[in-house]
Amino acid sequence: MNLEAYTFANREFLWLLIAVPCLLAYEYLYREKTRAVLILPGVGALAGKVSSIRTVILRLLPVLRAFALSLMIIALARPQNSFSNESISTEGIDIISVIDVSTSMLAQDFRPNRIEAAKDVASDFVQARPNDHIGLVIFAGESFTLCPATTDHAVLQNLIHDIEPGQLEDGTAIGMGLGTAVDRLRSSDAKSRVIILLTDGVNNTGVIDPVTATDIAVKYGIRVYCIGVGTYGMAPYPMPGGFTQQMEVEIDEPLMKKISLATGGRYFRATDNSSLRRIYNEIDKLEKTRVEVSSFHHKSEEFYWLALAACAILLLELLLRYTLSRSLS
Repeated sequence: MNLEAYTFANREFLWLLIAVPCLLAYEYLYREKTRAVLILPGVGALAGKVSSIRTVILRLLPVLRAFALSLMIIALARPQNSFSNESISTEGIDIISVIDVSTSMLAQDFRPNRIEAAKDVASDFVQARPNDHIGLVIFAGESFTLCPATTDHAVLQNLIHDIEPGQLEDGTAIGMGLGTAVDRLRSSDAKSRVIILLTDGVNNTGVIDPVTATDIAVKYGIRVYCIGVGTYGMAPYPMPGGFTQQMEVEIDEPLMKKISLATGGRYFRATDNSSLRRIYNEIDKLEKTRVEVSSFHHKSEEFYWLALAACAILLLELLLRYTLSRSLS
């Protein structure tokens, strides 16, 4: 029995329980002293046994009366059994995160660099969306699916943290990355399918043109959010030997805007860590998972059986008092 599910509609009556031990003490301490005792000579051993049984019964009667009174007080407090049921249904979103892993992502206009900043915010984004299927595609001069859309976010986050530039042939094949992500989502039956494409460059290689990949995304109703990462002007880039060189930041913003506009998404420009985090937070707000919670609460009265038990004990007490426990006349 789950006692936590019980509540009392009239809990103020429970204070009356304090009087029960007081009445029991009065019964034993005061009335026992004033009770009249009749001694009959010549009855013998049988009379002693009968008297002993009746004495035990007489001493139990106040206990029965106190127990019945306690049950009656609890019944007056109206105990209720609370039952609640909650049904949660989620309509998740299938999301593919597409991250540029070309060597230019090592530029240090983000702290410590672009790729590490992108990994941190992408991981936090995954953690904040437990009900969604999220996958991971990386691209440079070619593209590769590191993880198909899944709810096993622990595995996905480990894969995100293991991303490093140099895993793929160098270059920036935006069309390849987008096309691979579209291919992963085209057979999804989710009502909302989203691609978050993050890059710091200009499409310069790959067998799939970004416009062609965009047309396929439009055909399947896939929304694409594009993020350009990089400051304006020049950015420090690590070179062999431990020194850095200033290099011009080139992001094909017209292409990113065209992809986003055609698919119903948006284009964002991140110039530092904080702006990149704000962008992911905004996408998180734009693509909210639908969660429906249906709650049912019911309370059943439980005082009936307490009142019946109290009446039964009182009847037993009266029966014993006026039959077996009557004094010999």
